[in-house]
Amino acid sequence: MFYRLPATALATLILLTISPEILAQDHDDGHDDHAEEIEEIVVQATRSRRRIQDEPLRVEALGQEEIEEKLLMRPGNISMMLNETGGLRVQVTSPALGSANVRIHGMRGRYTQLLADGLPLYGGQASSLGLLQVPPSDLGQVEIIKGSASALYGGQALGGVINLVSKRPGTDAEGEVILNATTRDAQDLSVYLASPLGRGWSGSLLAGYNRQSVQDLDDDTWIDMPGYERFSARPRLFYEGQDGLSIYMTVGAMTEDRRGGTLEGGLAPDGDPFPQNQDTNRVDAGLVIERPVGNWGYAQVRASGTQQSHDHRFGTLLEQDEHETMLVETSLSGETSSVSWVGGFAYQADSYDSDTFPVFDYNYDAPALFVQVDQDLGPELSYAASARWDDHSEYGGQFSPRLSLLYRPGPWTIRASWGRGFYAPTPFLEETEAAGLSRLEPLTGLVAETADTLSLDIGYASGALETGLTLFASDIDDAMRLQTVAADRVQLVNQNGVTRTRGVEALLRWRRAPYVITASYLYLDASEPLVDTAGYRSVPLTPRHSAGIVAMWEEHDRGRVGLELYYTGTQSLEDNPYREQGKPYLHIGLLGEIVLGRYRLFLNLENLLDVRQTREDSLLRPTRAPDGRWTVDAWSPLEGFIANAGVRIGFGE
Repeated sequence: MFYRLPATALATLILLTISPEILAQDHDDGHDDHAEEIEEIVVQATRSRRRIQDEPLRVEALGQEEIEEKLLMRPGNISMMLNETGGLRVQVTSPALGSANVRIHGMRGRYTQLLADGLPLYGGQASSLGLLQVPPSDLGQVEIIKGSASALYGGQALGGVINLVSKRPGTDAEGEVILNATTRDAQDLSVYLASPLGRGWSGSLLAGYNRQSVQDLDDDTWIDMPGYERFSARPRLFYEGQDGLSIYMTVGAMTEDRRGGTLEGGLAPDGDPFPQNQDTNRVDAGLVIERPVGNWGYAQVRASGTQQSHDHRFGTLLEQDEHETMLVETSLSGETSSVSWVGGFAYQADSYDSDTFPVFDYNYDAPALFVQVDQDLGPELSYAASARWDDHSEYGGQFSPRLSLLYRPGPWTIRASWGRGFYAPTPFLEETEAAGLSRLEPLTGLVAETADTLSLDIGYASGALETGLTLFASDIDDAMRLQTVAADRVQLVNQNGVTRTRGVEALLRWRRAPYVITASYLYLDASEPLVDTAGYRSVPLTPRHSAGIVAMWEEHDRGRVGLELYYTGTQSLEDNPYREQGKPYLHIGLLGEIVLGRYRLFLNLENLLDVRQTREDSLLRPTRAPDGRWTVDAWSPLEGFIANAGVRIGFGE
């Protein structure tokens, strides 16, 4: 049977449910008992030009209000914003560097495609530091597709897509400066400027500086919070012509020095110092051109290029490498009163060049053809069908279909979606990104990972209350995993058998301005085959139960106050000498902001119970793991209680 749920999860569903529309709704301050008007939001990630309410494929859109709330908690990156979104979990992949990736519905982070305005500006396979290097200050919307989206974006989107949509400049010049500091000696400076430039042109600029000092919270000479210093800048240009021509152009640059491992003068358990550092430089450019074709459709060209160089320091070993990604895509779309379609050609190239271990170099080329059709079958029923063929230079032809259905009888919204996709193997798993490639055997005999994902969403909204339910499942064939072959050597292999995930995502929201109360629940049952013997085990670092309650009061001209409580249940651990399961924990946060004219003063108290993993066990292993890691996995917060405060200064509003 493809889907199976235990009685405990079904009982919980009676109390909590989730609506696919919740994150896409905006409400007036005055509220009555009638259903509130839904803001018309058009998403980029599906290519269909439809309103989010009319999309058969479920898309969640975080609006400006949600983005601003999370920006106050973590002004320097988008990790907090994604971690507190239903069905997503930001998992620390390297405690030594603080790097993290996003797991969607329990699927590992390498399957998540991170896009900026529909372009892979952070690389085809965004590194685990990518989330920590993306500032949120210029975001206008965040779009999330859960489940295989390979039919839309190819092999990097096996588990889902997160599309970061930039703010569009208004008719008047505006800007904002954000200054922030934390009790762990971190500082953030962000400057956002936007203005019309005349003759249909407008532009924006985001520039930022972020730093964090190293922190050894348990006094064992190992850095628990790595230090970093980062500079970034991203200008954007927009053009809207009277003839319907639109142009979007952007360039970006980022440089970061990150320091972890042992403190100066400190020693690892083997008696030697072990600095673990990473220096990153990234440049990128993107272009989207669109113009009408007659009175029936549009032609679009999308292109981007990204180059990232890294210096990784693991003790005495320096690993130097470079990643490059290029995308060129052309498409033609059209629509009638009941049918919309899009089809096109895409070419994506991904390469890795290592100065230290050239045996792992690769150059992947993947030309592809894709098509998508959306059709209304009646006033209440519609479907979307997508298909893509990738001719991968290393792993051959890959066919990725997706089918979604939407049924909307009255206040109900029912969606069903199935998709199939693939993932092309690279040397980079969570473990190798944390430990480097020095102990990895050359890659041989690998095949592409493939997966089927399925979801069923049932939502209901009436008046101030919104409820619903999401059931989801995924089966991954030939999933990659590290296998120990010697005391200091590991090998990347395809697992025999199917990695299975079954789950329930649930949320209930009550909204009566200026108050919003949200309760959420996520159940995950994820298992994978054992490598050396028959049988299955729980996928490590996947909590079976997690839940949250968030209460917020907000008035635009006065400020906001919010309280959040998040529960994370037990999770199985891999190769941890201290325990087989992580302890459940409760995370409590308190946020406040007050508006004083153009100034907005904010204070955020995070992890009020001061939960910290090193209060239970050491982060350090007694001996180095076969793959080269000195630390155990992070299953609980590493920074303990932390407070941040700052000011937002607005201009031209």
